[in-house]
Amino acid sequence: MAMSALRAVTRPWPAGHALHLDDIAGPDGYLFVRDGVGFAARGVAVRGPVDVIAETLAAIDHVDQAGGVRPRALGVVPFERHLPSELVIPQVLVGTAADGRSWITTVGDTCDAPAPVAAAARPAPHAQEFAVRPLTPIDRYLAAVEAAREAVHEGSLTKAVIAREVLVSSPEAIDVHAVLLRLRAMFGSCFRYSVDGFLGASPELLVEVEGNTVRSHPLAGTTPRTGDPDTDRRAAAALLASEKNQIEHRVVIDMIHDTLLPWCSYLDWEPEPSIMAVANVQHLATAMEGHLSDPRPNVLELVKALLPTPALGGFPRDAALALIERVEGFTRGRYGGAVGWVDSAGDGAWAVAIRCAELSADRRSARLVAGGGIVADSEPLAELAETQAKFQAMLSAIIRP
Repeated sequence: MAMSALRAVTRPWPAGHALHLDDIAGPDGYLFVRDGVGFAARGVAVRGPVDVIAETLAAIDHVDQAGGVRPRALGVVPFERHLPSELVIPQVLVGTAADGRSWITTVGDTCDAPAPVAAAARPAPHAQEFAVRPLTPIDRYLAAVEAAREAVHEGSLTKAVIAREVLVSSPEAIDVHAVLLRLRAMFGSCFRYSVDGFLGASPELLVEVEGNTVRSHPLAGTTPRTGDPDTDRRAAAALLASEKNQIEHRVVIDMIHDTLLPWCSYLDWEPEPSIMAVANVQHLATAMEGHLSDPRPNVLELVKALLPTPALGGFPRDAALALIERVEGFTRGRYGGAVGWVDSAGDGAWAVAIRCAELSADRRSARLVAGGGIVADSEPLAELAETQAKFQAMLSAIIRP
């Protein structure tokens, strides 16, 4: 079927029918949701390169019976710019808006008479055997941190992000549906996602376009949470007072601001960073919001311009990326890129692809990656501890019986 022949119909979600997006996504579907707002999807109507998907969306003959809903594509843009990137237009997409409206969009030959979407049954509690081992040798990681710190001391870099890998394996397949439900329980305020075996819960908004409004909420600078309120308050105060973390954060804010500003008639941001706390860590965070000039860009243009941000790469960008490629010893792939969606008008929301797991084809193993920003005052063992804290998000979601 030619792209121009694609047809889509959007209807309100039937009244009185329960709607749980995690169960719609189930073990094999797609999910992108935060605080109950987002969508789940099943099937693939079109899979295509990210550079042509906007044209494909615009060519869809769409009948909107729900009011203000447009066809969407979703996917992941990888960290390394040379790697291929594809987005998916699902056959069936079920969404929930911030105002409480819910809808279902069907794409393809049968969209005029859509079949009911059956929610996947909730998985039963199950104790499963797991093994966890590092893929990045600790000595290599510590040496990479030292190399990045030395580059900062020499003045060739302001910041570089160094990451490492671990592998979680099991004799049985990892239950994606169960992992998504655990992530909802622990990280419901994060962007939770599941796309082609890549799943996670990111606290960081890379960029969102809604009409002429553009938003970003970058994070940089991290400290663990203990669960004790007094200890966590002291850690948050120390994070705000830390010159090392403030430098790391400022680099990210300046780059995102300077990248978005040429597209904006104005761009506002918080004068001082605040604390964003999730279940396992606390971050320095700064919210930005602006008004896009006409003709406004497609959100995919902004994603391409921003990736990889200094929060996951470093600054200056090219020098930091060259160092990462030289010292880390692995290809990041989808980790550190962006995960999200775009609609036929160019609106969309994209989160930084962190706190994630990449499953093998048989789902018996998952690759996890975590990293941290290295500046002049970074201590290698403290950076190692930061990655250990960040790994806990996905480790808990995967191995908890």
